[in-house]
Amino acid sequence: MDDILNQYLTTRQYTNTLCKPLQTEDFTPQSAAFASPPKWHIAHTTWFFEEMILKTYSPNYQIFDNEYSYLFNSYYNTIGKRIERHNRGLITRPNIDIVFKYRDYVDQHMTQLLKTTDNETIKSLTVLGVNHEQQHQELLLTDLKYTFSLNPICPKYTDLNFVEDTNTDTGWLDVTEGVYNIGHDTDGFCFDNELGMHKTYIQPFSINKALVTNQEFIEFIEADGYKTANYWLDEGWHWINSNKITQPLYWIKIKNTWHHYTLSGLKPVNPDAILSHISYFEAAAFAFYKGMRLPTEFEWEVASKHLNWGKRWEWTNSAYLPYPNFEIAKGAVGEYNGKFMSNQMVLRGASVATSKNHSRHTYRNFFQSHTQWQFAGIRLAK
Repeated sequence: MDDILNQYLTTRQYTNTLCKPLQTEDFTPQSAAFASPPKWHIAHTTWFFEEMILKTYSPNYQIFDNEYSYLFNSYYNTIGKRIERHNRGLITRPNIDIVFKYRDYVDQHMTQLLKTTDNETIKSLTVLGVNHEQQHQELLLTDLKYTFSLNPICPKYTDLNFVEDTNTDTGWLDVTEGVYNIGHDTDGFCFDNELGMHKTYIQPFSINKALVTNQEFIEFIEADGYKTANYWLDEGWHWINSNKITQPLYWIKIKNTWHHYTLSGLKPVNPDAILSHISYFEAAAFAFYKGMRLPTEFEWEVASKHLNWGKRWEWTNSAYLPYPNFEIAKGAVGEYNGKFMSNQMVLRGASVATSKNHSRHTYRNFFQSHTQWQFAGIRLAK
């Protein structure tokens, strides 16, 4: 269990590190239903270990606070009632000091448990909890960015703005037709939605070695891309017009120059940097504009072994659906992925905000088509 304990403690510490630049007032506000407050993230990830492991597997464990199961449950219906998602910012009590005491309390009990057991179920649940917390580490950053972006003074979180990186490769990768294996097949950790290795026939295609840059998307804007219905899926056209969307999230024109809010404050858009915070609708429209398309998630997985990826989540043209022989686990952990396989699109890869050791070729991220606030970009195929 030494390796598992080290993974656990390292992950928990990194969450605390992400919170160090924050002031007390930063922990509680919720700017949108999809953007949870930092305090909720750090409490929810702690609740996961208490609920899924300590309550069942730690003898004589005393629950820190009975109210927390209601306050910090996310979407686990089998566990009980929970606060509505859009009300997470109303949790002014417990205060942030108590929430960190809660983290310390659970960490102490998890450390003691992991030092004194070789139970395989505890091991697998702990690894799941570590990966769950890594997901929330990225969400903490993306949610915080959205909240800070609505502050008129454009506050700075860190010197690193996460959106200045550029492509290192150019040109196209040609992939031959054939039958390929898709899905996770190693002994390492994966989520259940990656299981069910299966064969998929893929037509010959080409995929860009580079992600779309800000300059390329500026050309789309200047070509009236947001005003040309033919580029857009019908639902996407309705979405941009209903919400008056005319440029990527966080972009604003100041004195005829594009700027964008970043985690290091308001900055001019670097034309050479990789585009970020793009929805599936915008990605698909840009592909239509270029006379190309987005890759399917299966094409991406095959090509990824020969691509540099990991700077942006990459939208694919695949709906989020179960692989053959997908099985939903029993109990609360069965609610982790399977029940969301409706009205979602798959993103592949990782982003500059993704936690270390939390990416692999078979990873299947998923969000609704209008989602913009993640570090998502575009890779074209043809």
